[in-house]
Parts: sequence; structure tokens; C-alpha cells
Amino acid sequence: MHIRAGKHARHACANRRCYARRPFLPAELSVSLVNLNAFAQALPKAWSSRVLERFGGGNFKVLRMDGTPYPDEVHDYAEGLLVIDGELRLRIHGEAVTVSRGEVYVVPAGVPHSVDAGSVGTLVILDV
Repeated sequence: MHIRAGKHARHACANRRCYARRPFLPAELSVSLVNLNAFAQALPKAWSSRVLERFGGGNFKVLRMDGTPYPDEVHDYAEGLLVIDGELRLRIHGEAVTVSRGEVYVVPAGVPHSVDAGSVGTLVILDV
């Protein structure tokens, strides 16, 4: 199965190509190529991540940041925060950390973290 991001998802269909209209790809599909910015913009709600793929016991999630703050949270697993577009204003142990486009910040398991106002763009979360 081959899927292309965009307005239409393309895939093999009975030995010929066909098109299925989807605003974004369901999490249960195995994905080959996705425009992450378009995927995030199509999500119905900011700060609500969508699992794009599961691998090795972890998740590959995408979300849209809309500038509003996000409260403190703690996980029992490490979390990689990869900014695809925009900027993430993270707060770790009370210290401000800015993660820019193309940068990743790994939050260790058990470390409280929150997001300050002004974080906008597309964020990929890798939890392991």
C-alpha cells in the first residue's frame, strides 16, 4: 500500500490506482509519505496529538501548536519533541527552553514539563 499526503490519499486498489478522499490519514494505516504540516493543520483540535505510526513499543505522533499554553505533565517514558515548523516554548524544571524548527528536545522519563504561550507550528512527538 502506498499513500501520498495531500488532498487525496493514493493507494493500490484491485491492481489499479484509485483515490480515496480523506482530510488526513487514519492512525491504523501504515504510512509511506506524509506532509506533516498538512497533516497537523487538518487535525480538528490543537494540542490533541494523533498517532501516525507505532513502532518498537513507541508512538510517532503529530500535533498542531496554536500559541496557547499547555499545563505541566509527567510521563513514565522518554518523549522526543521534534519541531517540524514554528517554535516550541518548553518549560523544564522552571527553566524556559526554546526548540526551533528542525530541532529536537528529549524529555527524560519522570521529568515534569509544560509549554508556554506562543508555541506555534507543527510538532512531532516520539514516545518510547
